[in-house]
Amino acid sequence: MVDSILAVQNLTVRYGKHEVLSKISFTVEAGDYIGVVGPNGSGKTTLMKAVLGLLPLYEGKITFHPQLAEGHFIGYLPQKAVSSDRLFPAKVKEIVSIGLLANKKEPKFFSARDYERIDAILERLKIADLKDKKIGNLSGGQQQRVLLARAMVNSPQMLILDEPTSALDPQIREEFYELIEGLNRDDGVVVMVVSHDVGSVGKYTKKMLYLDRRLVFYGGYDEFCHSQEMTEYFGFLAQHQFCWGHADGKHDQLDR
Repeated sequence: MVDSILAVQNLTVRYGKHEVLSKISFTVEAGDYIGVVGPNGSGKTTLMKAVLGLLPLYEGKITFHPQLAEGHFIGYLPQKAVSSDRLFPAKVKEIVSIGLLANKKEPKFFSARDYERIDAILERLKIADLKDKKIGNLSGGQQQRVLLARAMVNSPQMLILDEPTSALDPQIREEFYELIEGLNRDDGVVVMVVSHDVGSVGKYTKKMLYLDRRLVFYGGYDEFCHSQEMTEYFGFLAQHQFCWGHADGKHDQLDR
């Protein structure tokens, strides 16, 4: 594992004449688990798409470590990644297999090794028993695990998740974040997760990146809790809820 995964330097993105991100700079290191937060319209999803190379940059650059650029792919779980229609015909194993296609040359046939990798990631995420189920028949939490398996089947070095728990109930949301924490802790996967739920995601992240079209804050979670930016943007009561409310000990609480 390398020390520096990527560097974002002076990044500016525009949609026409509208500047969505302005002069954003930060570095992602090996082992990072970063929560990306900010109000609606602050550029969170735009930043993730820029990192993924899905948007043109107006200014600045994004530099990946050569090891990442040469095949250690980024896994991506977008906001709305699958139909919730119960008639959607694809089976779980078929959805997960799609994650292998980006790393294949033509013709794109699946090998015995590919099927072993699919089985392994389904086991890792505790959904092997769903392998032959249609994804449209699964619960929201099960669907998210399947989509996470699709993102992880290529064993990426970095995982980007955009509002992965917005449609999940609180218990399933916590279970999902614990699963992601395990991938970061045990497998060394670097994680960037976009979320409006600062309180939940903050219990697991190591760093917080706060956007409001510009970079407002980037640093450790406990530092974020104590920061003036936290108070200014969220207010004292929200600060109390996000930071003092973590009684599980995952992060230090603010001094009272």
